[in-house]
Amino acid sequence: MDIVVLAGGYSHEREVSLSSGSLIANALMENGHRVILLDLYFGTKEAASFEEAYHKLKKESYHYKVEKHIPDLKALKTQKEKPNELIGDNIIPICQTADLVFLSLHGELGENGQIQAVFDLYDITYTGTGYLGSAIAMNKILAKEVMRQNGVLTPEWDVLKEGVTTTSMSVPCVVKPDASGSSIGVYIVENEEDLEEAIMKAKEYSPTVLIEEKIEGREFSVGILDQQALPAIEIIPKTGFYDYENKYQEGATEEVCPADISEDISDRMKEIALKVHHALRLEYYSRTDFMVTEDGRIYCIESNTLPGMTPTSLFPQEAAAVGISYNELCDKLAHLTL
Repeated sequence: MDIVVLAGGYSHEREVSLSSGSLIANALMENGHRVILLDLYFGTKEAASFEEAYHKLKKESYHYKVEKHIPDLKALKTQKEKPNELIGDNIIPICQTADLVFLSLHGELGENGQIQAVFDLYDITYTGTGYLGSAIAMNKILAKEVMRQNGVLTPEWDVLKEGVTTTSMSVPCVVKPDASGSSIGVYIVENEEDLEEAIMKAKEYSPTVLIEEKIEGREFSVGILDQQALPAIEIIPKTGFYDYENKYQEGATEEVCPADISEDISDRMKEIALKVHHALRLEYYSRTDFMVTEDGRIYCIESNTLPGMTPTSLFPQEAAAVGISYNELCDKLAHLTL
């Protein structure tokens, strides 16, 4: 197949996306496909079709390392002639002339349904969930409302809209933007003195902020692949919580897959993950995150429509636990889409 791996974009998670995209592109090339990796935000001025782009831009392999710090989007804008155009040069015609676009996008534009809606208008085939499921899942508040309506236990929450900085939630609590991933803008607040500052920092990423009760327990994730739940993986950060640095710096977090939990807890998490997958209108694959208390209560935190595929990502580890290699996983996602 002729495949465009689309990564980067105007997103705080662009480096994670470029790391995922590099590995995906390499795997697809090793599987015999013709592949190019493009940055959604910048695109290319060198070609206006897949064939032309492939001959001018193809590489033997791709490599990208995620830095410790979150990308500076203001600085990124200075690198582009038309900084407010979020779809780069020739992205649409190149993607239109490919067999498939493998979405390796994370964060705002990549997972909120906007790029999916644009591609639907241009009849471009892409991996992952369509615009509706993407929009629902990316909005943490709307996703929690859907979970609750479907009988899924999720932490209590309060919503602070633009201009509001006080909450009825008590500490300890978790403060997070309503539409962001990779734990960007997420703060664990243990005392009242730190709450207002955490809210103000989270509002730097989104005008609407979610305040969640803090659940004490163990952290897990369960992937869904082709309507089947993968083994649960436990996430154990060596310091702090599972934030941006602990997610993407090798050695910062211990991951155990299959998780060392009872069969009952494992089966219930898988059942809930599949239920949430369907309730949120997700499609070929997803990954849902959980907190499990000492007395066995399972709290659903959120679902990811385009799970990370970096060297430290959870979804590929879960697939590997059932005998699906990274290259096989990438090929399976491509063929499921077609």
